[in-house]
Amino acid sequence: MNKIFKIISSFFKGIYNIIDKLIVIPISRIIYRISELVKSNSGRFEKVLNRPNILIYVSLFSAIIIFLLIDTKAINLVTEEAEIISGQQVEIIYNEEAYVVEGVPETVDITLIGRKSDLYLAKQLGEHKVVLDLSGYSTGQYKVKLKYNHSVESVNYKLDPSTITIKISEKVSAIKTLNHDLLNSDKLDNKLSIKSVELDRNEVIVKGSSEALDTVTTVRALVDLKAYNLTERGTYTIDSIVLVAYDSNGNKINNVEMVPTKVSASIIVDSHYSELPVKIITTGKPTVGYAISSAISSTTKVKVYGDKEIIDELKFIEAVIDINGLNNDKIFNVTLTKPAGVRHMTETTTSVSVTMDSESSKEFDNIQVESINLGNNYIVNAESLADSAITVIAKGVTSVLSGIEQSQIKAQIDLSGYGVGTHEVPVNVFIDDIRVTLVPKVSTVKVRISS
Repeated sequence: MNKIFKIISSFFKGIYNIIDKLIVIPISRIIYRISELVKSNSGRFEKVLNRPNILIYVSLFSAIIIFLLIDTKAINLVTEEAEIISGQQVEIIYNEEAYVVEGVPETVDITLIGRKSDLYLAKQLGEHKVVLDLSGYSTGQYKVKLKYNHSVESVNYKLDPSTITIKISEKVSAIKTLNHDLLNSDKLDNKLSIKSVELDRNEVIVKGSSEALDTVTTVRALVDLKAYNLTERGTYTIDSIVLVAYDSNGNKINNVEMVPTKVSASIIVDSHYSELPVKIITTGKPTVGYAISSAISSTTKVKVYGDKEIIDELKFIEAVIDINGLNNDKIFNVTLTKPAGVRHMTETTTSVSVTMDSESSKEFDNIQVESINLGNNYIVNAESLADSAITVIAKGVTSVLSGIEQSQIKAQIDLSGYGVGTHEVPVNVFIDDIRVTLVPKVSTVKVRISS
């Protein structure tokens, strides 16, 4: 341990000796010589300084030197700062009736450079107007500079971008058909629907360069349902509807203008609904030897709201239950299936009570085979009597089968894609009763198609 302390001590002593020889002793000698020189000439300095005008001359000379250094910015007493003004609008000066200008950015960024006090004045007093003066320019492509007008000369500035390439084209016009789009339909009350929208005009004038007008395929009035107080049935008049032009890909075209720029519309708000029955739909198959004896939904009817053309096409609301492997009674809690286009349903859930019993079977003869999706200009005939009517086996609970009538069973063949000739076509059988399963005794029938 003593050896380590001795090594450290000798290290620091060496450093001390080096500093003493190279720094301390030379500086001490210089200070000593200066002090001796001052002592020997102190009388002369005192005589000069005691003259009446010497201090005035020295002060004046020093003031002039300092002024020149500051004025030429050889010395900065105040550091310069920079401040950015973002998103400044560009004002274009040109003949708007005759020309279209493309390539000008909507906004630019201004960087102000100067002293803090000057920057403050520039921000408070300046209008920060960025101007592109194209007066006197005709059609063609040009590289031009943007100009920034401000009232504080001591402030420098930079624009981003400062130089742009523009294209000036002759302004032409065309008449376009006006259609409309409904925005935010999902924000409308679920019980309401838009029955009709009538715009105050069917056509608008679109102005722009010939290249831009060639890309315009449609002009649409954007009716934003969220922006208006459509809370009940009735007729509403809406003003200041924005117009937008689109190309063939549905992209918005910005470099054209519409005359007029906005339109009005009369909107009829309706509340159309229909009361539909709940229909139970099954998926899967019960355990072999079992069948559904009854399936009862706690909700039997539902009011559905939506557009009239959609609601009028609906026949029922589905309640789907999975009976795969079922062999005993069960209660299903079901979410009702909401059809596409329906805005609101008065009921969204139901309970389906299913009872099971032993399965039996019953045959139904002479079920006529119907053809569907036969091509135009074709005639179809069964190849034989056995192909025109078939026997169908119905499986279910005895009490259910006893109540089935033959007219309830349908047999069909789908002839889509079939042409002239004799074909063996699969038979499909149907019945509108989930408690019954149908099996045809023959899987196919022969038909002859002629033109």
